[in-house]
Amino acid sequence: MLNIPSDLQRRYLAFLGRNGIPERENGFFLKWLRYYLDFCLKYCFSQEEKSSLTSFLGKLQEKKQTSTQVEQASCAVTLFYEVVSKGNPGEQKEIPPVLARKTFSSDSRKNVLAKESPCFANPASSIVTAEHAHLQASKCARDGPIMERKATVNENSPIPIVIVPSPTEETRKPETGASWVKEFQGMENEIQVRHYSKKTANGYKFWLRKFQVFTKSKVPGSISIGDIKEFLTFLTVKQQVAASTQNQAFNALLFFFRHVLGKEFGKVDGVVRAKRKNHIPVVLSREEIEAILAHLLPPNDLVVKFLYGCGLRLFECLQLRVNCFNFSSHTLTVHDGKGKKDRTVPLPEKILPEIKKQFGFLKELHKRDIEGNYSGVFLVNSLGKKNPKAAKEFPWQWFFPATNLTHVPENGESRRYHLHEAIVQRGIKEAVGKARICKRASAHTFRHSFASHLLRANYDIRTIQELLGHSDIKTTMIYTHTVKSITKKEVRSPLDF
Repeated sequence: MLNIPSDLQRRYLAFLGRNGIPERENGFFLKWLRYYLDFCLKYCFSQEEKSSLTSFLGKLQEKKQTSTQVEQASCAVTLFYEVVSKGNPGEQKEIPPVLARKTFSSDSRKNVLAKESPCFANPASSIVTAEHAHLQASKCARDGPIMERKATVNENSPIPIVIVPSPTEETRKPETGASWVKEFQGMENEIQVRHYSKKTANGYKFWLRKFQVFTKSKVPGSISIGDIKEFLTFLTVKQQVAASTQNQAFNALLFFFRHVLGKEFGKVDGVVRAKRKNHIPVVLSREEIEAILAHLLPPNDLVVKFLYGCGLRLFECLQLRVNCFNFSSHTLTVHDGKGKKDRTVPLPEKILPEIKKQFGFLKELHKRDIEGNYSGVFLVNSLGKKNPKAAKEFPWQWFFPATNLTHVPENGESRRYHLHEAIVQRGIKEAVGKARICKRASAHTFRHSFASHLLRANYDIRTIQELLGHSDIKTTMIYTHTVKSITKKEVRSPLDF
């Protein structure tokens, strides 16, 4: 198995990160890329020709690879095409020498042709007959390559050579194997114009990539509602996804159809939709929350106290900055919550000493950062361009900063990000296990507990809705199922009270 050049591998991994591919899957994508390049090298296909992908996927199916593996391989090679087509600015695009096509000697060419094509197995044959050419064309059609093969005789070689001509635009007009680079860029532009969150952007691009693989990179202009129906039915029947997952895929394709392709989506009939069940959230008692907090280490314990004490979502808590706190009014302002909405919640009096202690730690950390090679924190949108000094100012520092600085390869800067969600989630999971809580508790469970405990304390549902930041009262009404009803059974007239 050949090795991928370091420069190509670096650009490829960077491109995977920009397209929302999890870092834990990089090894699988590199594996399929090596397989593809080795396939092109062995069978004399062009690495940059998208028509080679069909032959490669056909070879994987012959090797009894699963549909999931074939889908992942197709995604990996499609991303490779985009990396090679873009290249680096100012550089001439070319295939690295290690990926260049093999040059065969007379003997080696004879062995390869004898192995791959039975009609050339006889070394004494120096003329390609019409029957041999017909047999070779039949084998190519059976094996699945879409490139036309032409058999000729080289005057300087005692054996024939199979020449694979590059297809032209006039002769090659495939229905599949199209490049979706413009479509992905168009979706990213449309998402940025509407100021959608990064998670929404990654989710939409993920489902668009899935849909591209499902349609075998069909020409985007020829995509119809029938393709959408088949894909959604496939997710429900074959993949057996949850209703929320299918709805997310539906919304992503609806966005793609309307805003990128500029087509009217219309009514989608005949689609098998996943049945959505009524989900009652898990709620922890006050004793269970105290038991979990006893097994949490800093700063995870303070994070959980904000989740439960203020009803924050996990990403809202981790994205808190110093300027979000107002100690004079004992309030906390949540900026850019879900739906890009701001709201204000009261600060718990019980954790004020811990908050002030955290502020002391932040001041010392900020002082050390300024004295070192520090470029500031990451800022939202174009705030860094409007106010270049804001990244180093103390009010803009994260309240829950990451332990290490993040190196930005594009400009060589060292910036600080907030505490990663995975660290908190892993700490909560371990603490729940040590506390022997027999419930499926996660970071969001503390937000559910916040709303349920307020409702149990006879706070009205509208107040709880504002504290949670819900747009619709129906979303908040779900917590009425978590609180025991204490109404009287005998109905009396209000005049008799």
